[in-house]
Amino acid sequence: MAIPVNKRVEKRREALRLAGLRPVQIWVPDTRQEGFVAECRRQASLVAAADAIDADLDAFLQAALGQLDRDGEA
Repeated sequence: MAIPVNKRVEKRREALRLAGLRPVQIWVPDTRQEGFVAECRRQASLVAAADAIDADLDAFLQAALGQLDRDGEA
């Protein structure tokens, strides 16, 4: 006779807990929702406008990238 699904799930979860893991629930934006694309564009425009105002940002990013390159070679 087959083991009921809820018993198999319970057994699997217990095995994962014994392995030192715990369940975590993550909520993410629903990309299928009406208006999602428009909101992404709105936020991207705000970021682009903020970047254009900050004259030092490009130099900072280039310096950070250079640091990452140097750290990667060590």
